[in-house]
Amino acid sequence: ADLGCKPIVNTNGIALTPELLHELKLAGVYGFTFHIDSKQNRPGWKQADEVGLNELRYKFAKMLAAEGGISCSFNSTIFEDTLIHIPDMLKWAHKNIDIVNVMVFIIYRAVDNRDVDWYLGPKKINMGELVYNEDVPDRVDIMADEVVDVIRKTYPDFDPCAYLNGSEKADSFKWLLSGRLGTRKRIFGYMGSKAMEIVQTAYHLMYGKYLSYTRPKMNKKGRSMLLMGLFDKKLRRTFFKYIKNPFRIFRKLYYQSIMIIQPVDFLEDGRQSMCDGCPDMTVWNGKLVYSCRMEEQLKYGYNIRTYPKDLVAILEKNKIV
Repeated sequence: ADLGCKPIVNTNGIALTPELLHELKLAGVYGFTFHIDSKQNRPGWKQADEVGLNELRYKFAKMLAAEGGISCSFNSTIFEDTLIHIPDMLKWAHKNIDIVNVMVFIIYRAVDNRDVDWYLGPKKINMGELVYNEDVPDRVDIMADEVVDVIRKTYPDFDPCAYLNGSEKADSFKWLLSGRLGTRKRIFGYMGSKAMEIVQTAYHLMYGKYLSYTRPKMNKKGRSMLLMGLFDKKLRRTFFKYIKNPFRIFRKLYYQSIMIIQPVDFLEDGRQSMCDGCPDMTVWNGKLVYSCRMEEQLKYGYNIRTYPKDLVAILEKNKIV
């Protein structure tokens, strides 16, 4: 924090207590991102589905709210069988929009050895040596678009406003951001791309960097955000919905972010489409590397490459590899 950074703790929350939270706040913690989902086999929660885990999410959200001034976010890994629970998680987040700042849905990916082989230069790699090699479920190719379709069954006007594309597939949505404004009773609308562009450009001009995590007090300034409706059609529609009842102007309007993350995609020719401009890059041995693929860096010093099995067979037959 003394260096001008925002210390964010990514945690499952198991060891967090109000006393420890207070100590961390005094030490300069800026926010928490709690990873909670039904595949974690948590003690005491092994039978809970994603909806049942909302009780646990609420426990941590209330703990942070009681301490005050700390950003509160939740991550969940999304599998094929938990995809249907996203709307219920968003309903819960809506009900607690005053204390939950961000919801993140990370689409599950796994190493699939049935279709590809792995190489480090000319050397074939046994993926069993890496911790994220596992039995692949039925689907490891869910896309962000599918998540949006599921959400729109409950929230028809759900509308993302910003994204990062894939490094190899430019028309894919790797980080897909939506920002909704509302109260605990109603969502009035969503931030549009123009408003997001204004916010990020202004912040960059003032501070030389882009805006990510914000203090909870900023998420309570939804009414001020409506002023950008002069330039943003979505916020303009939100404004008119909001002022239909003039007395609402005296109530707080909250902003809540919803992020959908679509990790590495394996293309038919073996290329790996990562998140272009990934915000989660980390420094390793003097280089920026993908934090989600640190196991490869730790074991080999490089990210390993994939080749379709049929392509490898052709190359081996022709003694190219």
